[in-house]
Formats: sequence, structure tokens, C-alpha cells
Amino acid sequence: MPEEKKATGSKSSVVKKLKATAAAGAYQKQWFFDMKARVEREGCDFAILNADVPMEIFRAMDIPFVVNQWWAAICGAKRMTRKYAQLMTDNGYRNDLNSYDAQALAESFDPDDHKLDEEGKPLGPWGGLPKPTISITRLTGDCQSKIFGLIAQNYGADLYVMENTVARKTPLNWYELTADRWEELYDKDRIDLAVEELKALINYLEMKTGKMMDMNKLQHVMDLINEQEGYYKKIRDMIAASHPVPVTVVDTINAVMQAQWQRGTEWAAAHAKSLYEEIKELIDKGEAAVPNEKYRLMWLGRGMWQDFGFYQRFEQKYGAVFMWSMYLAMGADAYIRNHVEEDPLRALAARFIGMEDFLHMPPWNSEWFVQQAKQNDIDGVVYMIPENDMQAVEGSYFIKNRLEEAGFPVLAFHADPVNPRKWNAETMTNLVDEFIENRVIPNKEAKEAKK
Repeated sequence: MPEEKKATGSKSSVVKKLKATAAAGAYQKQWFFDMKARVEREGCDFAILNADVPMEIFRAMDIPFVVNQWWAAICGAKRMTRKYAQLMTDNGYRNDLNSYDAQALAESFDPDDHKLDEEGKPLGPWGGLPKPTISITRLTGDCQSKIFGLIAQNYGADLYVMENTVARKTPLNWYELTADRWEELYDKDRIDLAVEELKALINYLEMKTGKMMDMNKLQHVMDLINEQEGYYKKIRDMIAASHPVPVTVVDTINAVMQAQWQRGTEWAAAHAKSLYEEIKELIDKGEAAVPNEKYRLMWLGRGMWQDFGFYQRFEQKYGAVFMWSMYLAMGADAYIRNHVEEDPLRALAARFIGMEDFLHMPPWNSEWFVQQAKQNDIDGVVYMIPENDMQAVEGSYFIKNRLEEAGFPVLAFHADPVNPRKWNAETMTNLVDEFIENRVIPNKEAKEAKK
């Protein structure tokens, strides 16, 4: 049995089983401090990116960056969001303005961000972000360009905005086409435009930073990502086929997402391999994350960063295990692009242009969720819908209906992954208790009676 490590959540403790999960968190924190020290030491450019901006370009060009949504998770975990909400109000903005995307903007208003308290501890999360010189987003949400524009304005950075395109065709089996058949998956002119967007971004970065793109380095970055995501696919499929499951989302979300922000590095590929080997060993030994597993739950939505202990509150009482999240599954199905050597830029274009479709557009997302629910033998779906992020609402009405049509009961509720004012642990726990007792258990019993 792997070593168990306890970490304190906002409402209750959370037990993380995997060494790879702890290793990912430790690496990411040290990476941030090293990157911050480099930016301050060298005075080099530093970029803040939206999650759907192709970070592979920055990786290949060795330009330091942070992904805005990852940083929001750090702010949430460090309990900064109440203070940041007040700072938004004090500066004339809605304090719930797309809170998952606006944490870096709120931080830019904080006069104490880089100061220390009386005990010498930093007041800002991990001592605060380095001062960005580049702010980059894609036009995939109504307010994202405004948020990134204000970040650029407050820090004196350049704003760079990339186009987003909409699909004219909708292959419902997109997850079978992404790795090798992206020319079939997408409209040709859509990929063509995305390639030109990448060329323009590279040209801008070369002029801004003085660094030059090396296509051989980009190909190496892409190859490492394929290796990393290939392990995620193996892990996802192993867990789906395991009864009981060896790990829960408490481990997989943290282990996968920390490494996803490092994708394209030797460390991330090696970490994915170690995660695969550790989980495979658990399966080979017959280990169970929840020994009394009876009900398998799917979590839809972003990770509940401020209260990870929530996922484990139903294990002992019901034998209900949260065993699926989009993080591992998206790594398995959405990122791999084979034949990179033929045209690295085109392969990269085919990676990032569809990410919003897969996650936020029915029927792309709804059909995938149903396929994943079937593959993982899901008994119930718990679906967190943010109230203040229209992009992440992602056609929730259609998703809920499609899953329930396919025989999977759904509990949908509104909350926020980083804003504690939008989260009441007791209320949400009671909602899931009622959902399990009144819908999950009867639905499973009815299915078993028909067999």
C-alpha cells in the first residue's frame, strides 16, 4: 500500500495516496520559485497565458510563463479569493466577475502582493506573480479579452489576442479522430487559419523577446507531450476497467494537472510514466481506493480546488467513489497528435483549436461524457456549473439531458471552484447525500434487477 499523506482542506482533511501526486505538487511549487527567481534575476520577459493559448510555443522558445487558470487554482488553495473579491469591488468591478479567470487581475490591484507579514511569510500566494510583460488570450469568452487587457494595463505589459474559430461540422466521435485524423476532424480552412495565427504569434515573440523559434525544439516538445498523454490514456483505460478502482479523483486531478502545465518537458513525460507505473502496481496487487466500493461517480466541471476533501465525504458512508474527472480523460483523448514530424505547427494548430469544442460545446462534450460514463461504468454524475463563467456553463442543459437520456442520473448545482462565497460544504454534502440515496442507489438497483 502506498504511503498516505494528509493535507488540510478548507472544510475537512483530504487523503492523497499516490507518491506521484505529492511529487507533482512539490515539483510545481519549486518550478514556480525557480522561474520567478530567473525572471527577477535576468529581467527577461514573462507571460501570463489563458489555458487555451498554445504554451508549446513558449516552451520551445524558452520564454517563462504561467497559465492563468492554474494560478487561479493556487489563489483558491491559498485562500486569497475573499481578499481578491474585495479588491475587485474596491476598484469598481463586480466581485464575482468570472472569478476563475480574474484572480490574476484581482492580484494586480493588491498593494501587499509581494510583501511579508510580521513572521516573514509572504502575503501574496507563493509571494505573488512576477510582473508580466506579455498578456495573451484567445477570443473564446465574452470577457476574457477585457480581463487580459486589464492585466496588461495594470502591469504595463503587452496584450496579444488570438482568434478563435467555430466548427462547421460536428463529428460526435471526435475522440477517435484527434490523434491521427485531424484533417478529417476539422475544416481545412480552420486549421490553415490556426497555423497562420501560430506563425504570427511566433513572429511577435521573436520581435518582443529576441529569442528565435527552432522547429526541431518544437517537434521535441510535441513528441514529449505525446509520450505524456499516451501514459494518461493508459491510466484512464486501466482505471475504467478496474473494479474496484485503485485511485480517486483526489489523486488523479492533482497529479495530472500539475504535470499538464509542464507538458512538453522531460520531467512531465517521466512523471506521467511514474504515475502509470504506480497505479498499475496498485491494480496488480488488487488494491482498492475505497474497499467497500458500490457506486462510481463522475465529476463534471473544474476541480473543487478550495475543498478537495469534498470528494471523499461519501466513501465510507455509501461506498461512493469519485473516480472520473475531465482532467485525466481530456489528456487521454484530446492532446495526442501523431506524425508531428510532418508539420509540427499544423499538428499544434490541430491540438488547440478544438479544445473549447470538446469541453464547452454540445454535442461535442455531451456525447463524449456519455461515452466516458459508459466506459467507466458510472452510476451517477455530479455536475458543478459556475454561475459567473458563461463559457464554462458549456450547454449544461443539454449535457444533463443527454446523460439522463442515456440512463445516468445527474445532480447539477451552481458553485465556484475558487470562490468560497459560492461554496457551502454542508449544503453541498447534503445535496450529494440526497442524490445518492434517492437517485443513484435506486437507479442502480433497477438496472441490476433487469439483468
